[in-house]
Amino acid sequence: MMMIPGYLILALTALEATSAFTSPSFMASSSSLLQEKQEVAVHAHPENGEDRRGFLMQSGSVAAVAAVTAMNWGIVAPPALAVEAVDYKAVAADIVELVKSDPNKGPTLVRLSWHSSGTYDKISKTGGSYGGTIRFKEELIHGGNAGLGSTAVPWLEPIYEKFPGLSYADLYTLGGVASIKAMCGPTITWMSGRVDETDPASVTPDGRLPNADSGPPGADPSDADHLRTIFNRMGFNDQEIVALSGAHALGRCHTTASGYDGPWTPTPTTFNNAYFTLLSGLDWTKKDWSGPFQYANAGGTLMMLPSDLVLLQDDSFLKYVKIYAGDSKKFDKDFAAAFQKLEELGTKNLKNTEWA
Repeated sequence: MMMIPGYLILALTALEATSAFTSPSFMASSSSLLQEKQEVAVHAHPENGEDRRGFLMQSGSVAAVAAVTAMNWGIVAPPALAVEAVDYKAVAADIVELVKSDPNKGPTLVRLSWHSSGTYDKISKTGGSYGGTIRFKEELIHGGNAGLGSTAVPWLEPIYEKFPGLSYADLYTLGGVASIKAMCGPTITWMSGRVDETDPASVTPDGRLPNADSGPPGADPSDADHLRTIFNRMGFNDQEIVALSGAHALGRCHTTASGYDGPWTPTPTTFNNAYFTLLSGLDWTKKDWSGPFQYANAGGTLMMLPSDLVLLQDDSFLKYVKIYAGDSKKFDKDFAAAFQKLEELGTKNLKNTEWA
């Protein structure tokens, strides 16, 4: 037998008990509320097709009757658009399964979560992960996001469709921490409750993500200045900058995306402190090729960017490189704290959430 929500029973009972619901004023109120819900459904997820749009519009029909019923009877109505509580453990399990089915997807999902969060500006209070704006084409075309529109974003779409009530903003950030754990990294505290923006006008300007090289080609003080400008804007200090740089233990550069090429470590699908041990332990020389300035190890199998090598040139950064190269547990702890901070920049009203 189909269960009827309590607030709908209330609405139907009230409908039988009074003729007020056939009055022009009631019909106008109901029509207005229904139209508003339909407009929300159309604009909130324009890229998702008719299935979810239909779900929201049907929900809006029920909610309109319930809401106006409650108002006419002086009763406080429940939320106008009620959805099931999201099972974040199940969401995370699906993300982990996605990574296990193709480990090379893990680093890209971490990149998506990082870039969706790394646009925050502490002065203007704009950007950050809260609105899930990286799904908009206006943000995906930013230089630092090259390739994400054809990889990580569509990879997660089936999971988004599977869980009504799940926001893109929560999905993308949970995708980061779940992928890190799936790749042998630490379990990072994650909180839910981000609400998706519906207007692409909320996308922040391009240029808020760190560049691989600034100033003259190759690592030099301008690269250190650039890193501090980008990360200080978000509220990070030198220790946190170096800790977050350790995410380069994962993945690789692609000429089709960034123009650079190659992995930082020989274990690009395993989270560890190898980035720091290799950065500080190997000799790095300019790569002889036709692409942008980057560094290679003696065998040419690994690479580093100018923004990586500058961590060795700057005394404050170098101090933390040495610490993390010699203490993997310290790196895991500091990275987890910095990554949680990154994903919560610009958010509000988040809730403690058990996901692992």
